[in-house]
Amino acid sequence: MGGSAVANATNLTHSLGERAASVAYDGLPDDVRTLARQCVLDYYGCAIAGAGDPLVQILAEEMQEADGRPRASLIARPARMPALAAALVNGAAAHALDYDDVNLAMPGHPSVAILPGLVALAEERGSSGPELVAAFVAGYETACRIGMALRPGHYNRGFHATGTVGAFGAAAACARLLGLDAEATARALGIAGTQAAGLKSQFGTMCKPFHAGKASQNGLLAARLAARGFSSRPDLVECEQGFALTHSPDFAPEKALVPPKTGFYLHANLFKYHAACYMTHAPIECARAIRERHHPAVGDIAAITLSVHQASARICNIAAPTDGLEAKFSLRQTVAMALAGIDTASLGTYSAATATDPELVRLRERIELDFRGDCPEAGATLAITLRDGSTVQATHDAGLPTTDIADQGGRLAAKFDALAEPVLGAARTRELRGLIEGLDALADIGALARLAAG
Repeated sequence: MGGSAVANATNLTHSLGERAASVAYDGLPDDVRTLARQCVLDYYGCAIAGAGDPLVQILAEEMQEADGRPRASLIARPARMPALAAALVNGAAAHALDYDDVNLAMPGHPSVAILPGLVALAEERGSSGPELVAAFVAGYETACRIGMALRPGHYNRGFHATGTVGAFGAAAACARLLGLDAEATARALGIAGTQAAGLKSQFGTMCKPFHAGKASQNGLLAARLAARGFSSRPDLVECEQGFALTHSPDFAPEKALVPPKTGFYLHANLFKYHAACYMTHAPIECARAIRERHHPAVGDIAAITLSVHQASARICNIAAPTDGLEAKFSLRQTVAMALAGIDTASLGTYSAATATDPELVRLRERIELDFRGDCPEAGATLAITLRDGSTVQATHDAGLPTTDIADQGGRLAAKFDALAEPVLGAARTRELRGLIEGLDALADIGALARLAAG
C-alpha cells in the first residue's frame, strides 16, 4: 500500500466522505450504470411483493399515527408519508421476503439499506434518474468499503451488517444527493454510525426486515441533520471508542481504501433467485443439480451430508423451522425443499404448511451438516447416499458474480415481472419496468415512485 493510503487510513471517515462526495454520474462506466439500474429494478420488485407482509402493515400503521407532511410514496400502498417514515416502511417491505441483493464485502444487503431513503429523498426533491444513480453508487461503494474494514469480526460477533454497515451506505448516498461536501458527508457518516444497529439473533423474525428499514431511515436522517449543521465526530468510524473498535475485533482501516480489482464493488453484487437467506443458495443449487441429473426418489435417499462454510452455522441453521420466515434460514429445510422439487423461488412455498410437511421433515432430518473453514464463504458441497449404497454429489459457489450482465438483466426482468404482476397487474408492471430500465433519462424520480405506489 502506498504512503498516502496509509495516511488516509488514520483519517478514514473523512476519506470515505471525500470519495462519496466526488462520485459523478458522468464519470461512471456504462456497466456500473447498468448494474445500478438492475439494483433499482430488483429492489422495487422485492418491495412490491413484500408490501403485503404483516410486518409492513404494522410499521405503516405506526408511522401513519405519527403524522407529518406526506412527501414520499409507499410502495404498493396508497398512503404517502414523510420521507423518513417512507424509508422505514419501504425498506422493511423490500427485505420482508429476503429476496433482495447481496454483497459479500459488507457482508449483507446493500440496495435495501440504501435505496428506500434515497428514493424518498429524491422524490421529495424532484431529483433526476442520473442523480439517483450517482448517489446510489456513492452509498453502495461506501458501505462495501466499511464492511471490508470490519470483516470478518463484525458479522461473526453477531451484528447484522445490513442494519449496521447499511446505515453508512444510506447516509453517504443521501449526502451525495444533497450535494454535501466531504466534511459534511463525514459528519453524516458519524451520525449514521452512532445510530447503527441490528443483531443476527433476530434472523427468522420481523426484526430482520426492520433492520433494513431502520438502516435506510437512519442514513437519511443522518444526511439531513448533517446538512443542517448537526455536529458529530468527523472520525467516528475509526476513532477510539468509535464504531469500528467497538463493533469488530478485526478492524483494518487500510482495507477500506484498497480499490476492488474491478474498480467498483458494484461489480460483485449478487442477486437472489431463491427467496431465502443467501447462504442457502449454494446448497439449493446443489440439490437442484442432483435432482435434475440423477432423479433420486425421496424414499431412496438414505443419508445426506451438506458441507458449507462455518459462518453459516450462525446465519441459517434453524434445525426445525415452524413457519415460512424460519424456513428461509434453515439449510436443512431449503435443501429438503429443493430435493423434493419444490420451487424455492416461489414466495408461497415458504409457509408453515411447507415447514411442517411430514415428508419434508423426514427428509431434512436425514441431513448432516458439516461446517468447514476451508469452504468458500457462499459455497457448498452436497453428498447423497442412496439406499443401494451408491452416492451422488454436487458442488456450487454462489459467491461468484455473473460475467454476463445482459443475461442477468433478462433474469432480473423475469423475476421483477413475477413479483410485481400479482400486485400491480401486467400493464402497470411493464410500465414501471420501462421507467426503471430508462432511469438514465428520467427527469423526475417522483414519476417512478408514484407509479410504484398503491
